[in-house]
Amino acid sequence: MIKPIKILILGLILILAACKTTNDTTEPETMAYSEQHRPQFHFTPPQQWMNDPNGMVYYDGEYHLFYQHYPDNNVWGPMHWGHAVSKDLVTWEQLPIALYPDSLGLIFSGSAVIDWNNTSGFGKGDKPPMVAIYTYHLMEGEKNGRHDFQTQGIAYSNDNGRTWTKYEGNPVIPNTDDIHDFRDPKVFWHTESEQWVMILAANDKVMLYNSKDLKAWTFASEFGVGHGSQARPWECPDLFELKTEDGDSKWVMIVSIGNRIAEQAPNGGSGTQYFIGDFDGTTFTNEEEESVTRWIDYGRDDYAGVTWSDMPSDDGRRIFIGWMSNWQYALLVPTYAWRSAMTLPRTLELKDTDAGLRLASIPVKETAQLRTDNSFELADETITDSKKIDLGFSPKMLEVVLEAEIGDGANFGIELSNSKGEVYRVGLNTADNQYYSDRTKAGKIDFSEHFAAKVHTAPSNYNTNTVKWHLFFDVASCELFAEDGTTVITDIYFPNEDFDTISFYSESGSTEVKKASFYEMKRIW
Repeated sequence: MIKPIKILILGLILILAACKTTNDTTEPETMAYSEQHRPQFHFTPPQQWMNDPNGMVYYDGEYHLFYQHYPDNNVWGPMHWGHAVSKDLVTWEQLPIALYPDSLGLIFSGSAVIDWNNTSGFGKGDKPPMVAIYTYHLMEGEKNGRHDFQTQGIAYSNDNGRTWTKYEGNPVIPNTDDIHDFRDPKVFWHTESEQWVMILAANDKVMLYNSKDLKAWTFASEFGVGHGSQARPWECPDLFELKTEDGDSKWVMIVSIGNRIAEQAPNGGSGTQYFIGDFDGTTFTNEEEESVTRWIDYGRDDYAGVTWSDMPSDDGRRIFIGWMSNWQYALLVPTYAWRSAMTLPRTLELKDTDAGLRLASIPVKETAQLRTDNSFELADETITDSKKIDLGFSPKMLEVVLEAEIGDGANFGIELSNSKGEVYRVGLNTADNQYYSDRTKAGKIDFSEHFAAKVHTAPSNYNTNTVKWHLFFDVASCELFAEDGTTVITDIYFPNEDFDTISFYSESGSTEVKKASFYEMKRIW
């Protein structure tokens, strides 16, 4: 979870952003999940500020989603852990705040696990405890110029995450090396070495620790200096094992880059990179050249994502969710009763592509239950210019599944528009083999010079003009999953009135739409 480099700068930003909200007449207590720009099938907080997802864990039929939350304002402030649960990954029940700040500091990002063997001793009877591992951020220490103001603490729950007790021995990992950015612990049980493993962000690297009981931790190794993007700070790491399509075992490390100004993220600002390699319980080895950087999403608005712990073995999926925003403008976006949303949950898989092994993001299968009875099919349609699609229902909450053959040199895509002349486009230009998302004319953009400074692009991983796309449009966002999920673009936008028209276009050449299925989506609230 990112925090300000200088507390005075953050204070100024918060004051300015708070002043910005005074012109809005929507009070948080009167919100109804129907405010302008609020997504209708993505998770959003009931009110006020939200950023990183954290503490995601599955237990007893529930997917737990904790998240960074400031309950007293719609801008970043003293961090708590908000809490919601779901039985299907798409509809959510909001629960009371799980973790509050205390004398050791604010409650920054982290993770949660089920301690099945009660190694911690926190369990009662035959029921294993749920254990949260998080970063304490002591604001007084930062204000006083210290570098040891971030430490790691734990808490436990014996009632399915509804109430929590903080460990009296906190912090379990003090910041003895005075590392300025020392946070976001992700913990998992490593079966082969029979120990807990923690991966922790530390400036421009990650640090790995081992433990037998979740309370006493030993430093094991570090990774990152010289690898991938070196923009600081590294944040919200994750480490897990996946099988390739050939059945080989690989370890994947995810690391988010919280830099607000760096252009090393795929399209500027915040971004999330990944590494593929090997892990033996103590040390991660990257199998690619150090300078290679891979991105999990090329849009501007998928950040700080991590995966659920303790998925049941008969499921076996590695499920990811991200924060649908970017630190360059997250404090300034034109929403007021609440601020920010999560991406759709995604299954992570390793895929062989023409460009090599890539990490793929695929919308979880449960999203299909959000389809209403309203749908539209189109097949064997040649697009030579622009074609409006008469769905018979609004495109503002829409799933699209598309197969097409794009002509050489053609620029093909989907356009949303409204009566104000505002337009959002997403597509593929075969002339340069680049996917793109264009929100430069999609409505409100003047709240930040960074928001619509350019068209966002992503490289193709395949040498073919035959495409299969899966897209989700939700009032103020688009998620494009292309090339078996190996190319993903997530972007938000803010039209002054809802987009009510959808069209195909094909420029500088024709496109044959083999099949396109459109599904109106349900509200989850």
